[in-house]
Amino acid sequence: MSSNPRGSLFIVSAPSGTGKTTLVERLVQMLPNLRMSRSYTSRQARAGERDGVDYNFISRDAFEQRIHDSDFLEWADVFGNYYGTAASDVERMVVSGQDVVLVIDVQGARQVKARAMDHTAIFVMPPSFQALEQRLRGRSKDSEDQMQRRLDTARSEASSYVDYDYVVVNDQLEPTVVRLQEIIAAERSRTHRMKPLAQGIIQTFKPCR
Repeated sequence: MSSNPRGSLFIVSAPSGTGKTTLVERLVQMLPNLRMSRSYTSRQARAGERDGVDYNFISRDAFEQRIHDSDFLEWADVFGNYYGTAASDVERMVVSGQDVVLVIDVQGARQVKARAMDHTAIFVMPPSFQALEQRLRGRSKDSEDQMQRRLDTARSEASSYVDYDYVVVNDQLEPTVVRLQEIIAAERSRTHRMKPLAQGIIQTFKPCR
């Protein structure tokens, strides 16, 4: 059993195209002891993606077997492909004292919340729907029907911000990363998380005999 204090769990969600993954990748690079959980997916790897680095790529049948075995902390079917987070991966990192951030959609966040796990949820919003659409169209090779599905999903997901602890607007990358850093720092300083360290300091205040 690790002697480290248990790490914290953070969730970052956003409508597709808001830039949540890029934000969290920068955040993890800048903050010590913060890890991004690597998701499993049934989709094929895109050009430049590597198994075990960008995602854990597994077959659809293998994914469905893991759903049946309750291996996932959360999972979702996103535009015909499965995405999920292995509960064992998250638990291993948290028990070792690492803070873990999940980059997951609204469906996944609801599943984590339903498990009554202690976590901090952050919702990232685009500056406007028009900005989101421009970003999606600029990076996507989807058909117009697929694009409209993505935009409709974004419309429905955006209103879910009320279910989160924090909301940040990704208007510019660097300032948004700073705001996320501030949230992580504040959560790490909460009394119940600082208690083991604080108790150790209090011991030094006791008078010598």
